[in-house]
Parts: sequence; structure tokens; C-alpha cells
Amino acid sequence: MTETRGKRTDGSGGSDTGRRPGLRRTLTTPLLYFFILGDVLGAGVYVLVGEVAAASGGAVWVPLLVALALALLTAASYAELVTKYPRAGGASHYATRAFGPTVGFVAGFCMLAAGVVSVAALARGFAGDYLGVFVDLPVALVAVAFLVLLALINARGIKESTRANVVATLIEVGGLAVVVVLGVWLSLRGEGDPGRLVRLGTPEEGAAAAVLSGSVLAFYSFVGFETSVNVAEETRDPRRSYPRALFAALATAGAVYVLVGVVASTAVPTDVLASSSGPLLEIVRVAGGVPLWLFSAVALVAVANGALLTGIMSSRLAYGMARDGLLPAALTRVLPGRRTPWVAIVATAVPALLLALTSGVATLASTLVLLLLTVFLIVNVAVLVLRSDTGEPGHFRAPTVLPVLGAGSCVLLATQVEAAVWLRGSVVLALGVLLAALAAGRRRRSGAGREAKD
Repeated sequence: MTETRGKRTDGSGGSDTGRRPGLRRTLTTPLLYFFILGDVLGAGVYVLVGEVAAASGGAVWVPLLVALALALLTAASYAELVTKYPRAGGASHYATRAFGPTVGFVAGFCMLAAGVVSVAALARGFAGDYLGVFVDLPVALVAVAFLVLLALINARGIKESTRANVVATLIEVGGLAVVVVLGVWLSLRGEGDPGRLVRLGTPEEGAAAAVLSGSVLAFYSFVGFETSVNVAEETRDPRRSYPRALFAALATAGAVYVLVGVVASTAVPTDVLASSSGPLLEIVRVAGGVPLWLFSAVALVAVANGALLTGIMSSRLAYGMARDGLLPAALTRVLPGRRTPWVAIVATAVPALLLALTSGVATLASTLVLLLLTVFLIVNVAVLVLRSDTGEPGHFRAPTVLPVLGAGSCVLLATQVEAAVWLRGSVVLALGVLLAALAAGRRRRSGAGREAKD
């Protein structure tokens, strides 16, 4: 690792941050915990159970636990890197330090692509059937208003955004708690079937294949912790706060997911869960006593919260990549008073808006898992490469076996991704490599120009 790279990407931001004001450190451990929990739970849990049931059978809780264990492996790598280099940029910054700006650009581009597409898909989801329970408005109009409002909240400040997230997360968890209570009530009434909890796959497929297939879907529900990496620079004491908030949030989310999976599988036949786009509503319908519109409202809050947190991640990632010299320097501009990266917020909100207004978002969204697995593989290997760098004193250190197993889990899960998804994901990856090569060419020409002047 060269001295120049260390100065440019150190924990304090290096010399480039001396010319611009940095981000404001306002996040406490509780706020960071709710930030991670809100994004991990997100909107996925309201449709996840049905998809996992379709892939693995009635024992939904098994692939959920496996996915949690696999996510914790990569989370340990992030905990080390975040506390070692507490600044915006996330995977892009770590990859740049470990492998240079080209790999850093590819990692960052994958995360940006995943984030932008995710926000666009959530905007369309917000404008869809759940909102239709209350009012009938054009999808385009709702998507535009939704994304503009999210951008304004994002620009308002990280503290305000995370406070809104605390309220939204409590609503999400409250809705899931109602589902669990209703499921338990159904079981006490003798209407459930506990036997479904041990049924995995089909005789032709086998239990192991069913668990692995379901774990790929369930894994995506736990990867929201990557979003929090990009607010490390806005955390008051990331060395102390981040590991505590990260592992506590993942443990909480895992417990909630397993409980929901158990009661859903017990209360509702597996084929009904698998065929439903709103599997938790099936529990409400069977149990009775709770209005269906209530869960539509909770789902809207979950979708909006997930979009807000992903929008924060995308803008901070763009800001961090720009400060590392991987994107235009204009993206490092912050609002004088709020000190939020307003140019990066606009730059990530606009393509999300354009995608939300097209019909291709649904097909692109399925590539997110592959893109994230690519990023996680890079991060797990980067932990091992950067072990010789001391970084911030007293940072969290993961046992070496965890990043090794984390990298292996990414490869294992990638083998379960469908060929069509590989094709779409490869296009995005190829675009990232092409842009990285163009950026490298600009850096070489710029360096040659400076040497000529000297």
C-alpha cells in the first residue's frame, strides 16, 4: 500500500477533506441500531415468507436461520472495516485500499446500481396495491412525489432521517408483533398445523437443496446492514457503536424473522403462502379481528422506510467514492448548514426516478442479490488483505476464519442464482468494469499532465 493511497483514504478523510467540510457526527448507538434494524427488516419481510416457502417448503424457519448465519459472517468483516476506517464510501473505500481504485470503483458501482434500482423498485411498490387500498392515483405521479419527498428528508439531515426511521421501524416491528400474536392465537385455537414446521422440500429435490434454495432468497432480507456502513462517518463513536448496533440489530431481525416464519407456516398452508404476494395478510384473514387496511398502512411505512435508508446509503456511497477520486469531485459538495451531501443526493435520486417511471425495474431488481454477493466477496477478501494496515487504534477484529467462511458463502450462494439473473448481472458488472477503465485512463492522463507541468 503506497503512502499516497494511505493519505488519500485515511480515516479522517485525508487532505481532500481539508478543503471541504466533512459530514456531521450525530448518530448515537441507539439511532444506529434502529437504522440497521429498519433496513434489515424493511419491506422484504412482508413478502419474504411466501417466497421462501415456495423454495424450501413449510420449514421456513430453517433457511431463515441459515441465511442469518451466513449474513453474520460478512457482517463481521464489515464490523472490522468500519471501525478500522470509519468514513463514508463503504465497500468502495475498502476495496480501493485493498486492491486499488479500479476494483474500488467496481465494488462501489455495484452498490450504487443495487441502491438506485432498489429505491426505484420501492417507489413503484409504494405506488402500487398497498396504496390502492386508500386512494387510486397514477403510479408515475406517486413515484415522483415519493422520491422527491425522500430526497428532501435525506438532505434535511442524517439525524432527522434516522429519527424518522426509528418511528417507522417501531411501526414495522409492531405490525410483525401483531402477526406473531395472531399466529399464536390460531395455534391455541387448534387451527394450525405444527407438522409443517419440519417439512423441507420435495422427495425429488431433497432437504439440503431446499434449504440452500430458500437461503438464497432469505439472505437478501439480512443484507441491509451494508447500508449502515456508509453512515459510519456520521456516527459519534463508530469504533464502539458500530459492532454493538450491527450485531444487536441482526440478532433482533433474525428473531423476528424466525418467529414470523414459524407462525406463518403453522397458521397457513404452505401452498397458500407460496402463491400469495402478501403472505402475512393471509394470517390476518384466517385469524380475523384485525382490519386488513391496517397491514396495508404498515406495509407502506415499511416500503417508505426502506427507500429512505437505501437512498441515504446511495448518496453517502457516491459522496465517499467522489472523495476517493472515483467519481466527479462535485459529488463531495455538502450543504453549508446541514452538511449533507446534496449533490450526491440529487445524483442518485434522479436515476432512481427515471427507473421508477419505466417498466424495467422489476426485471432489474432480481439482479440485486448477485450484485451484493459480488460486493460481499470483495469485502471479505479485503479484510484479509488489509490485516497488515493498523487503521484506527482499538478497532474491532474478526477472527480470521469468519471472512474466509464469508467469502466461501458468497461463492456458494452465487452458484444458486439463476442463469437469467447471471446474464443481467453480468451486463451491470461489465458496465462497471468499463467505467472503471475509463476512470483509470483519466487518472493516468491527469497524472501525466501534472508531471509535465512539474
